Amino acid sequence: MRTIPSSELIINDDGSIFHLHLRPEQLADTVILVGDPGRVALVASFFDEQECNVSNREFNTVTGTYKGRRMTVLSTGIGIGNIDISVTELDALANVDFATRQVKAEKKQLTLLRLGTSGAVQPDIRVGDFVFSRTSVGFDGLLNYYKGRNEVCDLAIERAFMEYTGWNELLPKPYFIDADRGLFDLFRDVTTEGITIAAPGFYAPQGRWVRLEPADPKLNEKIESFDYRGRRITNFEMEGSALAGLAALMGHRAATICTIIAQRIALDACTDYKPFVKRMIQTALDKLAGC
Repeated sequence: MRTIPSSELIINDDGSIFHLHLRPEQLADTVILVGDPGRVALVASFFDEQECNVSNREFNTVTGTYKGRRMTVLSTGIGIGNIDISVTELDALANVDFATRQVKAEKKQLTLLRLGTSGAVQPDIRVGDFVFSRTSVGFDGLLNYYKGRNEVCDLAIERAFMEYTGWNELLPKPYFIDADRGLFDLFRDVTTEGITIAAPGFYAPQGRWVRLEPADPKLNEKIESFDYRGRRITNFEMEGSALAGLAALMGHRAATICTIIAQRIALDACTDYKPFVKRMIQTALDKLAGC
């Protein structure tokens, strides 16, 4: 059995994992992921009890209980790289023996639900709607670095998308990865089903043009009109593909739900979106507590 070197899995002197600063006993099996560190306090305000509160850099964590169910809420910050850190370290907390540095024989399955904000690319999806990313599209290339990538991705839609858009060979190869089916079924009555692009940036990777023109100024038009067996791409965000992909490779349940705060077709955005986010959080916690 492989012993993981200290350079590959860094454990702090207090027994916590390197970036998250969490110890294994501080992690619940159900984890809410949010981008904004300030949103952790909002989610935790719904908890009936709080047992720990840990912060390091952009990674803020509170573990507590909601309606009798133990949950952890963790902020990841912005971007795919932070999801690589967060999901890998969460898995290590659950499935690596820190004393022996070996993977445990009996694996624990985590439920990882990202609650984020997003911009819609279809005219009928309104600001304030909740989109469940049944499929996430990685424009980031992260999953391509991991063995087994093709076994968890939908290669047929991948090929169709690249052909339709005339995908630029200078860009990372996109990957299409499905959310956990059980979580999709749990939330399908309170969300809009979507195919969500996770972009590696906020501006040109999402087709925005401030001073620097995107390499393909018509890419968003092709994204909006892409159709695969009656399914369409619905929205942009920046983290969901890595979450879904890494979780699938590790054997965890994962999904992303986003509140729409911008309508890219109508060229409209809402900066006072906190009431929508609060309603999404309440809905998600109630669903998870009852499942």
